[in-house]
Amino acid sequence: MPSVPDGMTTPKTRPPQWAVVRRKPSAVDILTLFPFIVLIGAMFLMTRSAKKKQQQAMQMRDQMQPGTGVRTIGGMYAQVKEVRSDTVLLEVAPGVHAVYAKNAVGAVLEDEEYERIVHGDSEYDGDAPVVPDDASSLISGEDGPVAKTDLSKTDQGKKDGASADDAESKDAKRNGDDAE
Repeated sequence: MPSVPDGMTTPKTRPPQWAVVRRKPSAVDILTLFPFIVLIGAMFLMTRSAKKKQQQAMQMRDQMQPGTGVRTIGGMYAQVKEVRSDTVLLEVAPGVHAVYAKNAVGAVLEDEEYERIVHGDSEYDGDAPVVPDDASSLISGEDGPVAKTDLSKTDQGKKDGASADDAESKDAKRNGDDAE
């Protein structure tokens, strides 16, 4: 060791500035990265499910053949007349043809389903519950139908000595009309 004159201290040795100080990863560092890892995982799962849906849609559109019933993304039901590379020719009504992009087809329907929807063919199942068109049958009580409330305008009595006719004549006078 070199000798140091009195009153002087030895310089402390420091690592060079280029030296990397290694430390153990702490739990805090891992917890700060956890939300980002979860976010990246969720994005991966969402894109994966979207790709599956796109592939299923492509397969469905490839099933289209002339005579197949389809529903467009706009809700129109039609029958396929001709399939081209990117478009389809649809018969939207008897004798009415329209060209649609294949991407505009929302669903390829089974023949029975297409006929039921378009022509209104419904097979009545006696065991199925019947849903009424209006709610009148839903308001009946156990003893029979419930008395309906009369909502029409009628003279329910005089208020402050005035009748409905008196009120009309006052309105007519106020408006400048002759009340006779």
